[in-house]
Amino acid sequence: MFESAEIGHSIDKETYDKEVPALREALLEAQYELHQQKRSAVIVLINGIEGAGKGETVKLLSEWMDPRLIEVRTFDTQTDEELAHPAAWRYWRHLPAKGRMGTFFGNWYSQMLQGRVHGVFKDAVLDQAINGAERLEKMLCNEGAVIFKFWFHLSKKQMKARLKALQDDPLHSWRISPLDWQQSKTYDRFVRFGERVIRRTSRDYAPWNIVEGVDPYYRSLTVGKIILEGLQAALNTPKPKARPTSAAPLPEVIDGLSLLDCLDLTLHLEKDDYQEQLITEQARLSGLMRDKRMRRHALVAVFEGNDAAGKGGSIKRVAAALDPRQYSIVPIAAPSEDERAQPYLWRFWRQIPARGKFTIFDRSWYGRVLVERIEGFCTQADWMRAYGEINDFEEQLSDAGVIVVKFWLAIDKDTQLQRFQERETIPFKRYKITEEDWRNREKWDLYRKAVCDMVDRTSTEISPWTLVEANDKRWARVKVLRTINDSLEAAFEKRDKQDKKHKK
Repeated sequence: MFESAEIGHSIDKETYDKEVPALREALLEAQYELHQQKRSAVIVLINGIEGAGKGETVKLLSEWMDPRLIEVRTFDTQTDEELAHPAAWRYWRHLPAKGRMGTFFGNWYSQMLQGRVHGVFKDAVLDQAINGAERLEKMLCNEGAVIFKFWFHLSKKQMKARLKALQDDPLHSWRISPLDWQQSKTYDRFVRFGERVIRRTSRDYAPWNIVEGVDPYYRSLTVGKIILEGLQAALNTPKPKARPTSAAPLPEVIDGLSLLDCLDLTLHLEKDDYQEQLITEQARLSGLMRDKRMRRHALVAVFEGNDAAGKGGSIKRVAAALDPRQYSIVPIAAPSEDERAQPYLWRFWRQIPARGKFTIFDRSWYGRVLVERIEGFCTQADWMRAYGEINDFEEQLSDAGVIVVKFWLAIDKDTQLQRFQERETIPFKRYKITEEDWRNREKWDLYRKAVCDMVDRTSTEISPWTLVEANDKRWARVKVLRTINDSLEAAFEKRDKQDKKHKK
């Protein structure tokens, strides 16, 4: 795979000086046009052999292009904050916005390669990391990102010669790090596993580019032209248009019976029973959140439901059981301008709690398959693929020890109407009712279909949905608290069993 990058590619200085001005002009023009359109984020992943000119090339690109629109990120040893979050969190929070370029050193490929080369994990874990990288990149590209993946290559002989030359040069010897010499000793393993990663992850939407790094003129022109061609292709790609959903492409249930039809919305609690059970479950939650086993987990609760289903009231009863320092509540409304410049999961990844903490989402990433689907804020292809992306997202959270509890609070149409009318007549509740609520009510059947599709496609063993009968607010609040407590206890027991098994 690396044969063509070890044959001594080179370009003479005269040719280089002749081609650079036109290349720089074209790169700047494409960069400014991309920034103006704000259609695509550009992600440049820098990998390969130490000493092959990675840093020099990135520095040169910043000189050729406008550095104000380029963010260079280096992901070295994980910080304590990063270690307390899922592995992908550190990358998601630094993704460039649409119209900007992010250059990542020490990216997800660097982490998986270093771990495998130095025996931190075996092939099975490497394969999992490769699959995860593929899914991440596929999603980013579907969200409009342009990904460039560069492997800067040197043969073993070329690498040693370059390191020796730098070591003997008093002006540049500082550029050699312990990692450079370390990699010279593990070169064969690094290249072998690097080839596996490249072979498995070079796809049409994000292909690898292997660049020989011996000659700086060849290396620089090659990288510059690859980036220019990619930017121009992105600028010339038509933007897909979304439209409101009128007919669902997913199959209808032929007998017309849905999950929501099977809920017993007459379930209720009398006031005395409610008070007793509420206090019991709140005390239980308070104790579980203080349990020392919570230090190995984080907790995420997702609240979705019909308008006026009582999400806010349920969230208040959950929060009332806890110290305010233990939790945060994230209300999700229409995305801001900054959020629209990122993939739709970006604003949720940034809010994922550290171990020992609890985040409550008042509406969530499921907006992609609900309101965005129904209102035509995304294309059919966008919300159809979102089911898989969301399942993958929640699996990553689960693998990192995050307990995800998801609620759909369901009420019937008559109960919603009654609550809407109460909100309009009671002064301190008027802020809760808007024209949008009445418009959404007109699309009741479309939303109902979308909810059933959502549950069918995203209620998994890892992260199941809990459907809450919410015509009676007391019943709903207690069921929500009890479900959270049961989920915490189940996670603690599962971890205890795993610990005992490992000790044996």
